[in-house]
Amino acid sequence: MNLRDTINCDIKDAMKAKDAKKRDALRLLSSAFKQIEVDERRELSDDDVIKIILTQVKRRDDAATQYKAAHREDLMQIELDEIAYYKAYLPTQLSDEELTLAIKEIIAKTASSSIKDLGKVMGVATKELSGKADGKRVSECAKALLS
Repeated sequence: MNLRDTINCDIKDAMKAKDAKKRDALRLLSSAFKQIEVDERRELSDDDVIKIILTQVKRRDDAATQYKAAHREDLMQIELDEIAYYKAYLPTQLSDEELTLAIKEIIAKTASSSIKDLGKVMGVATKELSGKADGKRVSECAKALLS
């Protein structure tokens, strides 16, 4: 069973359990999948689904930050709940040590030595670490190791 089918089954389970928050959050995710399929006229792979989930998590995180700044704790909590539902479908994130080790390997592979080579390192890192680490964390780690 692919990731999208798993999410659809979880929507049905949430409906049976009368869990409206989870049902609605997963329906939003499912509609994002359908939108991409209709726009691009193609089936989504698990990698595509993960990228869409990451995008949705980032959007919810940005919205939660804005709600917090506006002192709207109720709306912020809704966004944080949706993030928790979405993160269940993402691969486990790399720890700081694992990320540092992976970036060191990429630096060695690309024969990079200075901060000027950051673009080269980031190009390889984003492909290899997609879904396993946030781009911001990857960038910060690469900068620290190259400087």
